[in-house]
Amino acid sequence: MTGAVVAGLLAGYGIAIPVGAVGAYLVAVTARTGWRTGVGAALGVATADGVYALLAVAGGAALVPVLAPVMDPFRWASAAVLVVLAVRAAWLALAAYRTDGLASRDDGTALTPARAFLTFLGITILNPMTVVYFAALVLATGPSAPAGPVDRTAYVLAALAASASWQLLLALGGTLLGRTLTGARGRLATALASSTLIVVLAVRLVG
Repeated sequence: MTGAVVAGLLAGYGIAIPVGAVGAYLVAVTARTGWRTGVGAALGVATADGVYALLAVAGGAALVPVLAPVMDPFRWASAAVLVVLAVRAAWLALAAYRTDGLASRDDGTALTPARAFLTFLGITILNPMTVVYFAALVLATGPSAPAGPVDRTAYVLAALAASASWQLLLALGGTLLGRTLTGARGRLATALASSTLIVVLAVRLVG
């Protein structure tokens, strides 16, 4: 079981650490709304990674050809959602700045931890490449791949824990950023910069 835990941790960090559009959006949302909402968002991303890790160990080789035809539409859908969210965040930030309301931690979206969890779960689940990633790792390990139910459970939980720890670290970074940039201009600049970065990364997702 130890081998399965180590493999799961490495797989979880491998998929989580490269910061893409979702990670950038996670930091931006936490900076605007606070730690609790950031935790909800982080756990949403980690849950999606855990679901895909579970699907991979349960039958990743069979799922790859099934998912292949929908990968491009899913990537486009994910990119489109992220662009819309980034544009909306920038528009809200500008509107709040014009009315001197940007000093508030809330950007007007009333994003609760539960809603943040569901939003980020949905965004992340739209990327079927994650299950392909986990399936490739499982298949590459050959005979040492997690086989029994105990090893498979340990692998999935370890991958989930690794992803969650990294996403929570990103949320913490967003919290510290939000506390540092308390001025209206600083918060506006951060909102616009993060929205621009999210759009660029979303475009690269389908590039």
